[in-house]
Parts: sequence; structure tokens; C-alpha cells
Amino acid sequence: MGRPEPTLDDEDPRLIRCRLCREEITAAQYRISVQGAHQHAFANPMGVVYDIGCFSRVRAVSTVGPETDEFTWFKGFKWRIAVCGRCRVHLGWRFTSGTADFHGLIIDRLLFSDNEH
Repeated sequence: MGRPEPTLDDEDPRLIRCRLCREEITAAQYRISVQGAHQHAFANPMGVVYDIGCFSRVRAVSTVGPETDEFTWFKGFKWRIAVCGRCRVHLGWRFTSGTADFHGLIIDRLLFSDNEH
């Protein structure tokens, strides 16, 4: 089974929500550094640039589509598309390797209650 969903306090000013539907997605405490940084800018094969932040834990996020390592942004990691569990908007990707996993979430699709990102 996966990890339990993080417990997020509705009054916590560090909550990070889906910008579209306001679903609780993660919290500031789950920000992590991957390959030397929390935030990264990457382009997909079609040239669309995404600014993403890396998070160790999320909730109310579903993955869709097959897992692949094609065009991965993080060497050694496979990825799947991640969507909001409530409104289904594309929020980013779940990256997995044999020993680690994290979510790369698209910064401008999140609402930061602490006005930071």
C-alpha cells in the first residue's frame, strides 16, 4: 500500500492547495531538494516549459497513464502524470526510482497560502 496521506491542518498557513479547486495538496514542510534544488524549470519535448517544485508527500493527488522513463527530467527516475484528486487538473508528475519517489508539482497550478514558493 502507499504511504499514508499527510495530515494537514486546515488552519495551517503553510498549506499548499490546487489553484483551481482549492483542494489541499501538500504543505511547506514537504518541500525537498532534488538534484540540488527545490524548484526547477524544464521543457517537455514539445517545448512547453514548466516551473516545478519538488515535494516528498502529497495528498488528494492521483497518477494517470503509464509509468515511463522517456524524456525524464531526473536521471534514474520514471514518471507518471499527477492530477488533482478532486478537479483532475494536471498538477505535475510523480517521479519514482528503485529507492525514492517524489512529486514535481507545477508552481503556477498551486496556491501558496504563505505567499511563498
